[in-house]
Amino acid sequence: MKAREISNIGAVLFSFFVMGFCDIVGISSDYAREAFGWSQGMAGLLPSMVFVWFLFLSVPVGIKMNKWGRKNTVLLGMVVTIVGMMIPLIGTSWSCLIGYAALGIGNAILQVSENPLIKNVVTDEKILTSSLTAGQVVKAVSSFCGPFVMLLAVNVFGGGDKHYWYLAFPILGFITLLSALWLILSPIEREPIEKTHVTVGETFALLKNPTILLLFFGIFFAVAIDVGTNFVSSKIMINRYGWSVAEAGMAPQVYFICRTIGAFLGVFLMTKVSDRVYYRWNIITCIVVIVSLAFIQLPETWALAQIGAIGFLCSCIFPIIYSMAVQAEPDKANLISGLMITAVAGGGAATPFIGFATDAAGTITAGVCVLLLCAGYLTYCAFGIKVTH
Repeated sequence: MKAREISNIGAVLFSFFVMGFCDIVGISSDYAREAFGWSQGMAGLLPSMVFVWFLFLSVPVGIKMNKWGRKNTVLLGMVVTIVGMMIPLIGTSWSCLIGYAALGIGNAILQVSENPLIKNVVTDEKILTSSLTAGQVVKAVSSFCGPFVMLLAVNVFGGGDKHYWYLAFPILGFITLLSALWLILSPIEREPIEKTHVTVGETFALLKNPTILLLFFGIFFAVAIDVGTNFVSSKIMINRYGWSVAEAGMAPQVYFICRTIGAFLGVFLMTKVSDRVYYRWNIITCIVVIVSLAFIQLPETWALAQIGAIGFLCSCIFPIIYSMAVQAEPDKANLISGLMITAVAGGGAATPFIGFATDAAGTITAGVCVLLLCAGYLTYCAFGIKVTH
């Protein structure tokens, strides 16, 4: 492999690091709540500001990407992210909300265009899957680094004052700028333009198929439990064990580490057992763990282990449900792909309910029960939906 090809692959993989920035919303919501005096319910709306854009942008961007080109679409997502990350420097609550929205818009564009762009730089089908997996690993590393970025913003650039937590946004913007420059300087050949006339209406018409509709909500709740656990994990440690906001940053890190390990092991384990069997055992075990986390206050080390276990057990649910949807109508795989990415909006659905439930009941247990409801629907998907292969 030539040095230029390696550089091109590196540029694309580094852009996956930017795609992981959306996961900073979990730990940063704790800082925002303290800085602006928000309730748990208001803090729970922050992930919605990030993930709601998947609902509106995924399919239109997927259709327009054919005209714009994959590389240009990725760069567009980065430009939106860079501009949006400068706005929170105003230092007000509304400017931070705009920053979250811009992060979500840019991330939605990136999520649609990143995986297809890898195909432009990896021509060997034998290493394409491993390259896609490598991209997800880079994204997971970015998610893991989120709490460290917050600490850097507060302790180094903010002089230790937690009210300067929003300085994390320009840091993310600067990293995005470096990634964009590397990608601009990489001579990546554009893919052929496909002569298709797919409309948004035709894509959403797939939901008339009951199986596709049920699996669409499966993706919705799979992402909801992912983002919801990231969001609530630090709050469990703060509310139950008296941890500081900085200390509580360890909880989402444990979650992301275990999720990454689960994804890797899942690839190998599903070569030994069917994906449906693996899915069923994981979701049943996950429900047991969530019930324990909600209603039994164990020592803090065990609480972290339970948070990590949720990440491990749910790590492969998204790709399994995605695969089930494609198998349901294999001749419409491209349309189903765009439709399922739209369901990533579920990431912003659970967190407001977690926040408001916590405020209403006065206990974080109520918030954890929202995760239990999400897991309940995923259990139905595991046992109640039949897809012919």
